[in-house]
Amino acid sequence: MASTRPMQHIEREDLYTNLEQRILYLHSFLDFSSRDIEALITGAKYVKALIPAIVNIVYKKLLQYDITARAFTTRSTSFEGPVDEVPDENSPQILHRKMFLRAYLAKLCSDPSKMEFWEYLDKVGMMHVGLGRRHPLHIEYVHLGACLGFIQDIMTEAILSHPRMHLSRKTALVKALNKVIWIQNDLMAKWHVRDGVEFEAVGGASDIEVEREGYLHGKKILGGSGSDEDDEANEEKQQQQRQQGEEGERAKNASGGVGAREASAPEGVCPFTGLGASSSSVAAPADRETKRGEEEAAAAGPVTA
Repeated sequence: MASTRPMQHIEREDLYTNLEQRILYLHSFLDFSSRDIEALITGAKYVKALIPAIVNIVYKKLLQYDITARAFTTRSTSFEGPVDEVPDENSPQILHRKMFLRAYLAKLCSDPSKMEFWEYLDKVGMMHVGLGRRHPLHIEYVHLGACLGFIQDIMTEAILSHPRMHLSRKTALVKALNKVIWIQNDLMAKWHVRDGVEFEAVGGASDIEVEREGYLHGKKILGGSGSDEDDEANEEKQQQQRQQGEEGERAKNASGGVGAREASAPEGVCPFTGLGASSSSVAAPADRETKRGEEEAAAAGPVTA
């Protein structure tokens, strides 16, 4: 029996010339809806509590391979010449990058109902092909896709391992985050592939505005608000704070906690498994979680294959 649902028309040119239309198409195709937005906003507190450990795991992975590690020194994964210094987890550039990854992951759980959210994700893709930055950065797509997949895997297992969230809320949050990450993946690939090149605007890269990292249209998107002058004046102070934070984290690892589990967990085992009920910063009242989960499950009906 033929479907009664009318076929939607998608203007191909719009996918390559109009970011909003591209995002609307992806939302429609992935069934990204108000339920996903609600899951991201209400689940943000759980994800944010996990971000510091996730960031450390990601950078351990990036520093396992010379081709990704050298990008922190050469600013390019295609550079094959000699490298003077191999960074480690306590190198200034790594501490600086960790700060931005923490802010970026927190941004993923902000309000995606605003176009600004998706514009920034598109800018993240653009910044990795040497555009829109005062100091160009060139990261080949294979590494970007792998890193996003790794982040998705960590976050999925961490959320599903949470001891206090009801399964229905875990499922909703994982589904919503996965959709956002896959849209980010598309907005990474968009700047690497040559699809739609015939629609490329006259002027091309020369029309792209160069801004400080974490800014969009002159507005600070990551890490609060402030002017460029304020950022430059505080740069040394921020570096000292990051170093102190790393020292505190190492002390925490020595005494136990999430950081210690992260350091000691066997490869392939989620470091958040067994997160105790005493972790009040990420735990919601069990009765409220259970009641909400039962209501959601009743509304959704049985799951079928």
